[in-house]
Amino acid sequence: MRDWQKITLGLALLVVTAWPTGNARGSEISGRASTEVDWFDTAHESTAVPVFQYLQLQGRNLGGKGYDFHLYGRVGDDLAGKQNSYATSRLYYAYINRKNFLTNNLDMRLGRQFIVTTAGASLMDGLRLSYKLHDDYRLTMFGGGDVAYYEGYNSGDAVAGGQISGRWFDALDIGLSSLTKWRDGALSKELFGLNFDYDWNNTIFLQNETQYDYLSKRISYFTLSARQHLSPSWTVNVGYLYSLPVFSATSIFSVFAVDEYQEVNGEVTYNFNKGWRAFGRYTREIYQEFSDANVLEAGLEKIRTDQYSGYISGVYRNEADGQDMRGFKARIARMFANKIQAGLGVEVDVLQRRINYFDIGASSSDTTSKRFWADVTLFITPKMTLQAKLERSESELWNYYNRGLLRLNTSF
Repeated sequence: MRDWQKITLGLALLVVTAWPTGNARGSEISGRASTEVDWFDTAHESTAVPVFQYLQLQGRNLGGKGYDFHLYGRVGDDLAGKQNSYATSRLYYAYINRKNFLTNNLDMRLGRQFIVTTAGASLMDGLRLSYKLHDDYRLTMFGGGDVAYYEGYNSGDAVAGGQISGRWFDALDIGLSSLTKWRDGALSKELFGLNFDYDWNNTIFLQNETQYDYLSKRISYFTLSARQHLSPSWTVNVGYLYSLPVFSATSIFSVFAVDEYQEVNGEVTYNFNKGWRAFGRYTREIYQEFSDANVLEAGLEKIRTDQYSGYISGVYRNEADGQDMRGFKARIARMFANKIQAGLGVEVDVLQRRINYFDIGASSSDTTSKRFWADVTLFITPKMTLQAKLERSESELWNYYNRGLLRLNTSF
């Protein structure tokens, strides 16, 4: 994280301690702070102890009615000095938002923010303007610096685009979007998107997203899904997914051939009794260079309505080349005196690999991976919780490692 980002988080912490949280002067400050200490064994057989201070902040009506401020970031360091690349400081977003900016129906957002459209997404340092054309139509434009998640950005890294969306016939939502990126001043991506959502009589919901890569002249992403509520208890989902990787035109990877991926899936969910949910899911994974795979999943979940909560689910993956996998995971938790929740969990995966050596013979082996954990949450006050977790992972291929976590959450 750059120095100015650390300064921003530091000033925000000072604001939290000094600014009234009520309605003083017509302004309001609220948010959440999390202090987290992690501990784990590294691949180099040493122990890392990263510590993070997270801060999520919302300021309402700051500096004048209608101006809001939103911030989320973290400051991090490794107390053991072993894993500095992991314990990095980051500013996820920090922006000012103003409704009815300059004129009615125009909203403004300035600063570091997430841009998400069907055409593409970005973490951007810049300006976003959104204008309400009519009760059912909206035009959005944005532009600024394109922030790479780990590396920041240079002066020539930029992003720009827009979206127009609207509702038709009180049931059909349609959106058209575009997104263009530049890397070091050169055009790297030019994408267009189309999406729609259709609600038929509050019973069947259709959803589609299509992304078109203009530089490569091909569809890079397509999904179509349907959800039907047969009754208050039963829900059925079916869907299709097509995906083709999009590399930056300035990257060397853009000259290599890439394979498309397709997926057909279906899921049935049944809600019964009080807080119980059962599901079954089937997925057909379709590859170009490898055998297709069939994946079956089923599970049972108990949402906490009294003392107990938990889940158990299993998965089985089968494909002709012999890269089969089966596994399960389960967790049970109990609440004690409405103050302490304790849980135990386990996850086991068995990967079966069959390798054919030059078509003269095949070798098959199973690799088992296991993960066990125990977690405790202490509800100190309605706005303060303390969480702890101990985890052990074992693998026949990579031996084992241990991990621990301690987190204090405070809302204000």
